[in-house]
Amino acid sequence: MDYQTIRLEIADGAATLTLNRPQVMNALNTQMRAEITHAVKAAATEARVLVMRGAGEAFCSGQDLGDGGSAANLDLERTLRDEYVPMLRTIFDCPVPTIAAVHGAAAGAGANLALAADVVIAAEEASFIQAFTRIGLIPDAGGTYWLPRQMGAAKAMGAALFADKISGRQAADWGMIYEAVPVAQFEDHLAGRVAHLAKGPTQAYRHLKTAIRESSANTLDEQLLLEARLQGECGKTRDFKEGVLAFLEKRPANYEGR
Repeated sequence: MDYQTIRLEIADGAATLTLNRPQVMNALNTQMRAEITHAVKAAATEARVLVMRGAGEAFCSGQDLGDGGSAANLDLERTLRDEYVPMLRTIFDCPVPTIAAVHGAAAGAGANLALAADVVIAAEEASFIQAFTRIGLIPDAGGTYWLPRQMGAAKAMGAALFADKISGRQAADWGMIYEAVPVAQFEDHLAGRVAHLAKGPTQAYRHLKTAIRESSANTLDEQLLLEARLQGECGKTRDFKEGVLAFLEKRPANYEGR
């Protein structure tokens, strides 16, 4: 597909999806949401890890309020239901690990787009802003789902009510994201994380995502049975056999992702 608002590059088992509207801080419009959805599906068939990042100085400034006319004419319910839900669901359901690499501002729906990834790695100077109440809205694009689960109800409520700018370092300390690193080390650190996942046991990662996500709705007995079933699937993979052999031979494993 000839993308107009994003770039998709695949190399060495890693797919990099770059939001590419830097002139508007990578604000999300209808076309970009459709292209992200398409690109994530395509990347999942060709790569073993997917990285989302933004071109220019920002990750994503959120909904493009100028898309399709004036803000007053936006049908927000339809836009969220028909455009955001498919995009976010595709990212959430991606069978390979996903990383959001946030080096600048991630605001509104842009912040929650990042939180839809399995792992968020941010520069310490990056910022996350639940900017919705500043224009009379509530957090959307999954914000009311991700935030309380990742940093607790108290922090989530404050972040949403006050729409404060939360730095990458603070977001990591609060548990909103996985980690924050100094900006000078950001690219090298990110590359190392991506390479680790791109060369890892991809099927185990897929089952791991399922187990962790279903745990909050399961009883202990249900979770133990789920673990048993998924571990049984992992035990049938070539990567498990390679991992055991590498352990016995005291060498690094050469995983194939199958």
